[in-house]
Amino acid sequence: MRRNLLAGLCLAVAAGLLVIIGAALDLELESVALLGAALGAVVALVPDRTPLVRVGGFAVGVVAALVGYLLRALLLPDTSGGRAVAVVLVLLLCVGVSAVAQGRLPLWSLLLGTAGLVGAYEFTYAEAPPELLTTGMATITSLFLSVAVGFLATSFASPTTRRPDPAPQVQEHDNPTPDAHSDSARLNDMMETSK
Repeated sequence: MRRNLLAGLCLAVAAGLLVIIGAALDLELESVALLGAALGAVVALVPDRTPLVRVGGFAVGVVAALVGYLLRALLLPDTSGGRAVAVVLVLLLCVGVSAVAQGRLPLWSLLLGTAGLVGAYEFTYAEAPPELLTTGMATITSLFLSVAVGFLATSFASPTTRRPDPAPQVQEHDNPTPDAHSDSARLNDMMETSK
């Protein structure tokens, strides 16, 4: 409980400073500061694999969402059907990357990155799809900066990394383990003697 409280307080202070400093430097972070800082905190706090793998999965998810926006801008019609195709393709891309990585990139981190970019960029994209390269890169930069602040603010309070359980070790003894047939024979002998 104390660890969560400390992480939350650090996150709140860091996000507030991010907005103030971003405004002073005219970085235009206000629209993504809370979203990015909260997503960075989630990446730091989820005890699944190493922090580098979690951040990598998040970044790959952002790239997958960007691919979806590129498909929408270049190939797909601006209709609900075109947007539905983009959504399906982005999600399949995330699942495919996670499958090819054989679980080394957790699917949840890819989906989090995808959701992060869509949450930060959808409104801006809808206003001017032809300006995708300019507005998209600016949004991604702001998002990653906010995510980094949230990640760093909470990373020291994050739980330990959960590693996959190792394969059970087979211990060798001087006497070989009896096979199943001799085990059942012993069980039958014990039942016979107890009668």
